[in-house]
Amino acid sequence: MAKANGETNSVVSDFIDFLNASPTAFHAVEEAKKRLVRVGYEQLSETEDWKLEAGKKYFFTRNHSAILAFAIGKKYVAGNAFHIVGAHTDSPCLKLKPISKITKGGFLEVGVQIYGGGLWHTWFDRDLTLAGRVILREENNGSISYAHRLVRFLEPILRIPTLAIHLDRDAVAFAVNTETQLLPILATIIKGELNKLVSKIDAQNDGEKTDQKSTPTSSKHHLLLLQLLAEQLGCEPDDIFDFDLQVCDAQPSVIGGAKREFIFSGRLDNLCMTFCSLKALIDSTSSESSLEDEPGIRMVALFDNEEVGSNSAQGAGSPAMLNTLSRITTSFSSYPLLVEKAIQKSHLVSADMAHALHPNYMEKYEENHRPKFHGGLVIKNNANNKYATNAATSAIFRELAIRHNLPVQEFVVRNDMACGTTIGPILASGLGIQTVDVGAPQLSMHSIREVCGTDDVDYSYQHFKAYFEEFSSLDTILVDI
Repeated sequence: MAKANGETNSVVSDFIDFLNASPTAFHAVEEAKKRLVRVGYEQLSETEDWKLEAGKKYFFTRNHSAILAFAIGKKYVAGNAFHIVGAHTDSPCLKLKPISKITKGGFLEVGVQIYGGGLWHTWFDRDLTLAGRVILREENNGSISYAHRLVRFLEPILRIPTLAIHLDRDAVAFAVNTETQLLPILATIIKGELNKLVSKIDAQNDGEKTDQKSTPTSSKHHLLLLQLLAEQLGCEPDDIFDFDLQVCDAQPSVIGGAKREFIFSGRLDNLCMTFCSLKALIDSTSSESSLEDEPGIRMVALFDNEEVGSNSAQGAGSPAMLNTLSRITTSFSSYPLLVEKAIQKSHLVSADMAHALHPNYMEKYEENHRPKFHGGLVIKNNANNKYATNAATSAIFRELAIRHNLPVQEFVVRNDMACGTTIGPILASGLGIQTVDVGAPQLSMHSIREVCGTDDVDYSYQHFKAYFEEFSSLDTILVDI
């Protein structure tokens, strides 16, 4: 938590580093991979046989945008429990269309699709940039190969300008047409044409051909954009076969507030829970003896596409979790029904950010359920199963709070308002696993720039770490519920 003398907790500082390394789900997974490999986790491939050992640590990725990591206790036997924290790596954003080239009014614009339920008005008048993955196609001596590469521009290269108030004085509220008005500007046509001319002159001076070969991207996107990408990747524009790029805020994540108690950043939903669960798993398995007496399996499952319903191969609605539990269990025994037995012993924490009380809109919150900053993790409840929490599944989390003097809060949405949902009900119903929904409180959810409290990052990390380290012992005393 924030220190009185202005110093910052190392967990919070580490979180800021994680945020600034993770402009997209692809980058978040790559950063997670680096952290896991550094502490001895071994990467697996889903296309190969798994040879697992008790006491070892493993992970695998899907689509480079989802990652599952697990540590097997030295006392594990097939049929024992899994204790899992699940979160998601994606956030609402603007993704480039397959054909993004738009030219009008003397400007080069970039066509985008809206991804998720963003507060799109917050994307106007921001310094914007691009990040994501690029698929390169390379030809060498008649052979063709494809490569996946991550790319990001640190400097701002895009902008979505608002219309001057002088030209829209009758506007009562800022309503956005997401098809026609949410188009980022890349350059003016004058500068774009100048760029083409300079490229041709440089090529002529180097004795190269000036005509580009036709590629899948050459007619779909501005040449200027392809040249910028090629410079970042150290390749030729012709090598760019396709990409999954998204618009991002160029402003770094920072610690702010008069007492340095806030984190100002995009993508807090849900990289905060992604980071806290990942760090908790790593730190709970870092010592030589950490898995010595562990009979179960500690796991984090960080899925993609939660913001659009989780119905993808890399989403929580896929068979990824069930397949993983099955492959781990059957690696140690082929005895039938052990997977089902293990699932009934297991427990899942669905970790997704929660709504903090907004002081200017207090009427939007149920009177007795108003989570506050620095109040710890929020246990989320909904009678209509939008969240998977019930009294039994939340008991372990509440007991950990008592034992470690960690604050917890409660949240239900008002009866006259709609309730969002999480991966919790999807996994609870798909697997039949006991699940509790929790999250750290934040404001400005789904804005391009969100805010949470520094203390709550630390509280979340501590709670998840205690969960991993103590689930197996706590589970024995809570077996009757």
